[in-house]
Amino acid sequence: MKYIIIDKTSWKRKEYFEHYTISVPCTYSITHKLDITNLRHQEKKLYPTMLYILTKIVNRHEQFRMALANNGDLILYSNMEPCYTVFHKQTETFSNIWTEYSTDYNTFIKNYENDILNYGNIEKFMAKPNVPQNSFTVSMLPWTTFEGFNLSTPGFDYLIPIFTMGRFSEINGKVYLPLAVQVHHAVCDGFHVCRFINDVQTQINEM
Repeated sequence: MKYIIIDKTSWKRKEYFEHYTISVPCTYSITHKLDITNLRHQEKKLYPTMLYILTKIVNRHEQFRMALANNGDLILYSNMEPCYTVFHKQTETFSNIWTEYSTDYNTFIKNYENDILNYGNIEKFMAKPNVPQNSFTVSMLPWTTFEGFNLSTPGFDYLIPIFTMGRFSEINGKVYLPLAVQVHHAVCDGFHVCRFINDVQTQINEM
């Protein structure tokens, strides 16, 4: 895990950061329906493929790699790892598993499959130990689609993005997947979220 400490005194977002952490603490979410028709035609496994795509784009943009250290420093991670939920049908509970990211799609899928094999049946909140600090959360709600999704994060000191996906639906021959992106306004504006979503869609199209 590598990171740099951001000097807020000379940081171009200093005013925005202070406004959205002190004056008006503010997080927000945007929900967008991604066109995943390309992925469905290839019969790729949807969940790990989306984890790969989300991680690839998260690592492309610094707004999605910022966090507050325990001592209050604003830090920028060099890279992020996905931490995602796995559902247990019998107990109706879930566990969190993290997987080491690789820029190579097939390597990442293999890492994911190994983690599911080794930790997928462990019914603990954190099934795989040693969750890295430079991880972000992804959840999947395959039981329903949705038009909007919002999380409440009291304290407003959690800067890392949170992603939630729902059940895909077919409309006029196209397959759409709802994706909710939850961010902190102190480090991420609407422009950055829209660019992120557009990059995710482009990556889906290029798979």
